[in-house]
Amino acid sequence: MRPRKPVLQLVTAFALCLPLAGIGGATASAESPAAVAQLGDVVPVPVEVTPDPAGDFTLTPGTAIHTQPGSEEAAQVGEYLAGFLPKSRIDAGGHGRNPKISLLLESADERVGEQGYQLDVAKSGVTIRANTADGLFSGVQTLRQYLPTDVAARQGEQVATIPGGSVVDHPRYGYRSAMLDVARHFHPVDEVKRYIDNIAQYKINTLHLHLADDQGWRLEIKKWPRLTEYGGSTEVGGGEGGFYTQEQFSDLVAYAASRHITIVPEIDMPGHTNAALASYAELNCDGVAPPLYTGIEVGFSSLCVDKDITYQFVDDVLGELAAITPGEYLHIGGDEAHATTEEDYRTFMGKVLPLVEKHGKKVTGWHEIAQADLPASAVPQYWGTEGEDADLAEKVAAGTKVLVSPANKTYLDMKYDENTPVGLSWAGLIEVQTAYDWDPATAVAGVGEESITGVEAPMWTETIETREHIDLMSFPRLPAIAEIGWSQQADRNWDTFRTRLAMQGPRLEAQGIGFYRSPQVEWPG
Repeated sequence: MRPRKPVLQLVTAFALCLPLAGIGGATASAESPAAVAQLGDVVPVPVEVTPDPAGDFTLTPGTAIHTQPGSEEAAQVGEYLAGFLPKSRIDAGGHGRNPKISLLLESADERVGEQGYQLDVAKSGVTIRANTADGLFSGVQTLRQYLPTDVAARQGEQVATIPGGSVVDHPRYGYRSAMLDVARHFHPVDEVKRYIDNIAQYKINTLHLHLADDQGWRLEIKKWPRLTEYGGSTEVGGGEGGFYTQEQFSDLVAYAASRHITIVPEIDMPGHTNAALASYAELNCDGVAPPLYTGIEVGFSSLCVDKDITYQFVDDVLGELAAITPGEYLHIGGDEAHATTEEDYRTFMGKVLPLVEKHGKKVTGWHEIAQADLPASAVPQYWGTEGEDADLAEKVAAGTKVLVSPANKTYLDMKYDENTPVGLSWAGLIEVQTAYDWDPATAVAGVGEESITGVEAPMWTETIETREHIDLMSFPRLPAIAEIGWSQQADRNWDTFRTRLAMQGPRLEAQGIGFYRSPQVEWPG
């Protein structure tokens, strides 16, 4: 994905998912930072906000959560919300007399579509309406940002005041993604779940997991057990590596789904495959397995295009992966295959692309897959820095949709500045304004608004070893890219965003996220 140069059921822990502390317009006490005072002071910025100062709602320990009668999905969203409120209870029938927070799958504004929501705050209660549970969940994320950071611990009669008015909101793009590379450095299940919680609050709805690369194979494949037994035994720098069993992966998929996030797994091929080649000699053209690799160079490995065993291997891997992946996409990589000739690359893809469809999935891959003949449903992912690719433009002209993630704007592993303690800089230094101040519809030549399916923020882990590293490099750039994916271009403005982003500081601190205090933002405190 990048030319390298050598370098070295409820939320179970409030510390990971506490609601937002805000500042704008409110006075924050040392004991309890105040909530956002204005309906529009949230991230991502909503489509339409209509304040009503006379309609402020007082949240108390007696406030119940009423969910759409008969809807299990709405009830699940209600249970999730209950994890952030003191002494809250679910009132599915809506019969209680106390003021309520209602989550309803009916009568939403027609503009909200499949993923949007309508939020109404009045003295009598708070109502979130949507057409789907995904929309309700997004509305809950907005509601959380109107609550003070310590709302879960408060026991008094007046817990919080939610600003009155209404919000009508829906996303610019239906596909809003973050990517975590667990191949270069392995990150265990609990760390991935924590990342899921952290990205969900900004309305990210997809997690792309990069599961295999030269340095490690991270997912159990039962028909090819040495992939993890041997190929997963190390990582960049020579650490012990690790892998997920299929049961652990399924647990991650279910956990993500409970946060309305779909996992898209990636097995990169035909390049970035040294861990597989080291595990099984027969996958090499000369029948000789190379040693395990713990560096960060790219482009030197390739599956053997001419061998039948290669396609049996790929078929087996994709089959087992598809069986434990409820989402519609499998990511097959396809980037930086410098050890594969152009002819062999097209031959390989010509055989592999039908295998994805054979297992009932749609294909996505890095934009190099546009060299091949793609099915109409394929989604190439643009990662370049030049803003153009002739093969991609040709496919787009024929109707192909693109996922946009230019490395010089969205790669969360790039340093903020020359003093950032981890990360790389081959795509450039990416401060917060650089991550925010661009438009996907003009980022890639020949790829206009109608050809974009969404935006992704990838995190490569050559130097990212710990959860603290993930926090530092993701925040606050991840919220910036999340707003690009959700909010309308006309509603986005760097000056207003940096003010709203500053309000996220106390929230991130309350969650234990060690974020980068960018000098471009006037953080409180």
